[in-house]
Amino acid sequence: MSSALAAVPVVVQSRPAAGGCSDAPVLKERGQREVFCGLTGIIWLHRKIQDAFFLIVGSRTCAHLMQSAAGVMIFAEPRFGTAIIDERDLAGMSDANDELDRVVAQLLARRPDIKLLFLVGSCPSEVIKLDLSRASERLARQHAPKVRVLNYSGSGIETTFTQGEDACLASLIPALPASAAAAPKSLLVVGALADVVEDQFRRLFRAIGIPDVQFLPPRRSTELPTVGPNTRYLLAQPFLSDTARALEERGATRLDAPFPLGVEGTTAWLEAAAAEWAIPAPKFQAAIAPAATRASAALDRIRSQLAGKRIFFFPDSQLEIPLARFLSRELDVELVEVGTPFLHRSHLAQELARLPAGTSLSEGQHVERQLDRCRAAKPDIVVCGLGLANPLEAEGMTTKWAIELVFTPIQGYEQAADLAELFARPLVRRTKLAA
Repeated sequence: MSSALAAVPVVVQSRPAAGGCSDAPVLKERGQREVFCGLTGIIWLHRKIQDAFFLIVGSRTCAHLMQSAAGVMIFAEPRFGTAIIDERDLAGMSDANDELDRVVAQLLARRPDIKLLFLVGSCPSEVIKLDLSRASERLARQHAPKVRVLNYSGSGIETTFTQGEDACLASLIPALPASAAAAPKSLLVVGALADVVEDQFRRLFRAIGIPDVQFLPPRRSTELPTVGPNTRYLLAQPFLSDTARALEERGATRLDAPFPLGVEGTTAWLEAAAAEWAIPAPKFQAAIAPAATRASAALDRIRSQLAGKRIFFFPDSQLEIPLARFLSRELDVELVEVGTPFLHRSHLAQELARLPAGTSLSEGQHVERQLDRCRAAKPDIVVCGLGLANPLEAEGMTTKWAIELVFTPIQGYEQAADLAELFARPLVRRTKLAA
């Protein structure tokens, strides 16, 4: 095993959803898939937890994937790397656990700033045979108390694109300190957010009257949030089902809300916390008014570029349903089909209720069938993975890379116009090229 360490008072009027899609039928697709594996979540997680390191136990293919996915985001000292299964390991000439211990010791000697080490499993059969759970326990004993060692799977067999973050955060839950039994109620925001977005939300919660807000993941592993029966949590991302389940096993309670995309979603998300803390409505409206007004005005300037356009979502990130709600209700975009890898009805209940009645929903993937439906519908814009974007562009369609919607800060009021422009920009480019 060798090491390769180089490596986003105002009253918001919500239009009725004309019945919504709470009970709408969902087309279950099971077939060929076109999706990144969960390893790619490291690309945004390694930037968020500043004293953590993600050591992938995998093949050279895993290393190449990470370098390609990171692209221009590779830094001089990235906080991820790959312990590569090589010929000696495959030939049985070395003990994989001994080699892993050696690579970890080398890494920690070279990078003394690491306080949290994630061992991330991948899909080669040689890696699957390794018990990374036991390995992490062994290494944790060896390097305690200086370094905490955890493990999770980013294997493409077990996870898709954004599920890597879910697996990572779920592995952190047992390490979170328990809150005192008599501690007052506290708010936990769950899901990796860009630092600038986290700071904006902190200011908004403080203005609303909820000063004690924690975030998971934290910026540093030494700042792990406490959790217990007095914890109320808001999901900032719709793909964190395992993390949510683990939090609830620790006694935390989820606040039901849509996701903080656009003015409507952000307002309702903040309002869920305000209601739990019994914040008076005038105080809440006064707190959100400046940011909500700016965001509404910014969306007004972009709406003309998107109104009436037809959009088709291939399943990729699990952001599809909240994005569809935002585009439909705030920018007057017509939804042709909204596909998502997994549909968690409980977490997405408020999103589904806000979709236009009759919206075509699909769960899972069968690439060939979805391509046939997309070609037949001839939408103005297609949201899909990188593997489909170039072929569809060659056929004359306008596409938006789904991965960009995860890498880019899109949550909150200040990012609402940036989110809208991510969809408007490909259409503007297509118009200019056709001129």
